[in-house]
Amino acid sequence: MPTITGEQEIIDLETQFWNAIRDGDAASASSMVSEPCLVAGAQGHAAIDRKTFAKMMEAPVWTLHEFTFDKANVIFPKDDVAIIAYTVTEQLTVEGKPLTLKAADASTWVRRDGRWLCALHTESVLGDPYGRDRRA
Repeated sequence: MPTITGEQEIIDLETQFWNAIRDGDAASASSMVSEPCLVAGAQGHAAIDRKTFAKMMEAPVWTLHEFTFDKANVIFPKDDVAIIAYTVTEQLTVEGKPLTLKAADASTWVRRDGRWLCALHTESVLGDPYGRDRRA
């Protein structure tokens, strides 16, 4: 059974992933994703490879300045699979304007050849579950 140390390893990996994105380090971030990697969020979902992931980071329409995690939960359905879910507060610039975003995120990490890779990442903007708090 995984230990707190194992849980902390996954939290640390998730933090490294976010740091690479914040720092614009496309090589580090893309090296941490599985091929393909599934991503899902408010704009839909996609299966992307490392090259596409790195290319997306080269011309972002937003800039991540800072982030903080809260209430992270980690489970290990199998020894080589870890799932992390948490709330995140992001300080961003989007279309030239500052934005604070609060979301619920989850990632699934799989261990291949002794190395953890992100196989799925999701982000759900927090708010009313039916979108009633959004403008039309």
